[in-house]
Amino acid sequence: MKLAEALLERKDILKRLEVLRERLVSDAKVQEGDRPAQDPEELLSEAERLCRRLRDLVVAVNRANSRAALRDGRTLTEAMAERDVLQLWHGFLTAVANAAVPSRDRFSLGRQEIKYVPTVDVAALRKRADDVAKACRELDAEIQAVNWQAEL
Repeated sequence: MKLAEALLERKDILKRLEVLRERLVSDAKVQEGDRPAQDPEELLSEAERLCRRLRDLVVAVNRANSRAALRDGRTLTEAMAERDVLQLWHGFLTAVANAAVPSRDRFSLGRQEIKYVPTVDVAALRKRADDVAKACRELDAEIQAVNWQAEL
C-alpha cells in the first residue's frame, strides 16, 4: 500500500467515526418505551473496530514518514514540520498586514481628529506572506509526490 493510500483511508476512517459519533449521540437516549433507530452496541463495536484500524494506520504512516525522503534528503517528518511552520508564519504575516491596513475610521475630539496609521510596511508584509505561501505550496507538492511513491 502506498503512503498516500493510507492517508486517504485514514481520512475516510475519521469521517466515518464522526458520522458514527453523531448517530450514537442522537440515539444515546430515547423516550421511555421507544427504541433507538439503530443498535448502539453495534455502532460502538464498529467505532471501536475503526479506532483500532486508525491506530494501526497512524503507526504505519508515522514509520513511513520517518523513512521516506524528499529529493533533498529531508524525511517526510521533517518536511511536514517545515510546512506546518511555513503555514503558521504565513498566517502570522497575513494577520499583522491585515491589522495594519489603514481604515477610513476617524474620530473627532472637539477640533482634533484621531487618525490611525500603520506601524509596519503593509506591502512588504504581504510580499513576504506571498513568498512564504509559495514556498509552502512547493513543499506541499513535493510531499504529495513522495506520498504517492513511498510504500507503507
